[in-house]
Amino acid sequence: MEPRPLLLRPVSIPDDIEDRSLPKATGRVRLPRHVAWSFPYVYDLDDRRQLRAAYARVMTEGLDDDVRSFIDVDKLVDVWDELWLSPHVRAAWSGWLRDRGLIG
Repeated sequence: MEPRPLLLRPVSIPDDIEDRSLPKATGRVRLPRHVAWSFPYVYDLDDRRQLRAAYARVMTEGLDDDVRSFIDVDKLVDVWDELWLSPHVRAAWSGWLRDRGLIG
């Protein structure tokens, strides 16, 4: 019997994520249930450790609207090397960030 392929959730990177006119979440936020389906649900985005945890969750579980609302590209670049992400999520975002010259 051949092993079943691992089903990976598609990584959402909306085309307009860099649009600076889009409002971004700041301060204490509650992530939507489909993103944060287990504790913790609330994050303080002013705390670097909590920001990294929230970003990892949104980048892994979020839909386009979640990514638009919660991910600030400048902050993402700042914490990029500190994020723990699944390989398929890191690969998708790495390619996107490299294509824009935001990471080396």
